[in-house]
Amino acid sequence: MTELMYSSAVPIFKQMLGGLDDVLAKAEAHAAARNIEPAALLQARLYPDMFTLLRQVQVACDFAASVSARLAGVEVPVFEASEQGFADLHERIARTRAFLAALTPEQFAAAASREIITRPGTPKERRFSGQDYLLHYGLPQFFFHVTTAYGILRHSGVEVGKKDYMGAY
Repeated sequence: MTELMYSSAVPIFKQMLGGLDDVLAKAEAHAAARNIEPAALLQARLYPDMFTLLRQVQVACDFAASVSARLAGVEVPVFEASEQGFADLHERIARTRAFLAALTPEQFAAAASREIITRPGTPKERRFSGQDYLLHYGLPQFFFHVTTAYGILRHSGVEVGKKDYMGAY
């Protein structure tokens, strides 16, 4: 189960973050080729009550790091949400991927049965086994934000497709 918990989390997060990084590079090139202010893409959103592209990327990185850290039983890294441009987002993704790369399968030995407690909003509290946390909370949350970031850019005219979204696997 150790290997399964690790391989169901860390490599998936790294792959999808790599795809997201590549999609952001295409967005930068799209903006430059069409004389679009980068902020127009970074602040784009699918609907007024949804997060902007910039925030979607930040939250995707946060989920990848925090889910993996909790499953590995290590401290959750804190990355300030101070990014303002594409270069900052590329750096955030790189920091997140570096954190993930430092995790080992051995750290996930107790991950499936480890109790994970989340507090997504006061006074809410959710308790999960590690396996349920990953499969029913962590991965769906992560994929929602990565997919929404992709959707914002596709809707904004950036020429990306499923291959870009998937990243290298």
